[in-house]
Amino acid sequence: LRVYGPAESQRVVFGDVCPLLTSLLDGYNVCVMAYGQTGSGKSYTMLGPHSDDGPVLPLDPQSDLGIIPRTAEELFRLISENPSRSPKVEVSIVEVYNNDIFDLLAKDTVAAVSGVKREVMTAKDGRTEVALLASEAVGSASKLMELVRGGLQLRAKHPTLVHADSSRSHLIITVTLTTAACSDSTADQACSATLPREQTEAGRAGRSRRTSQGASAPQPVPGDPAGRAEQVQARLQLVDLAGSECIGGDAKLLVILCISPSQRHLAQTLQGLGFGIRARQVQRGPARKRPPSSQTEGKRRPD
Repeated sequence: LRVYGPAESQRVVFGDVCPLLTSLLDGYNVCVMAYGQTGSGKSYTMLGPHSDDGPVLPLDPQSDLGIIPRTAEELFRLISENPSRSPKVEVSIVEVYNNDIFDLLAKDTVAAVSGVKREVMTAKDGRTEVALLASEAVGSASKLMELVRGGLQLRAKHPTLVHADSSRSHLIITVTLTTAACSDSTADQACSATLPREQTEAGRAGRSRRTSQGASAPQPVPGDPAGRAEQVQARLQLVDLAGSECIGGDAKLLVILCISPSQRHLAQTLQGLGFGIRARQVQRGPARKRPPSSQTEGKRRPD
């Protein structure tokens, strides 16, 4: 738990996200979300200053860009340091508006000014998924942010008294990372090569604490005689909320509360802090790695 004042830089705030990217590479699901009243800085925290041109990569260390572009650049930096695991990155972007779900990456000329409406379905294993959700493979941070910029153009907005460009919907960016399975010792070596010493030691300590709390990680399964490689798939969800939201499941979750320092917004500030207190009390169980799965030929997810 940490409080960031108005003078804190975006780089400092992003410091709390970096360790979670290491967890993503280790095979854990991760979710980062911003919650707060209109005009309190949710979109600024997640995206940075509003600009029709979008963020410019690579980042200037002193820039005001938010968590999402910084995450994109850091993720691909980490991947470039350990390409031996054959990483594959896919992105999907959805908007939740008035309880409807819209696919912001769907290629539909009819829906030129909005996303394509999708339905929620329950998979055979009990997981909730968005049917026919489009995803695109990306090979760089700039390509990822290009997709984000395109999705933002379709997001529902409406001016308010405190924010002329207020977002009226939840924006959920899902980054799916698929890598070849490896042991924790291999992951430690990769982290040592890509992170500063203090972050590497913190990551190892975090894994030790998770093990002591019962969050055991599955060991990778060797490849079968047919030569099919074992893979680990983990998801990173970056969420810019328009209001309250509910998270469950086995992912690591970082909630960033955005509040106004103004006395006249005291009621909304207390409401936001109350949400944060309730969120910390939720018992979600230990975070778990996604188990490795065999890569089968000819099997693809629907676009």
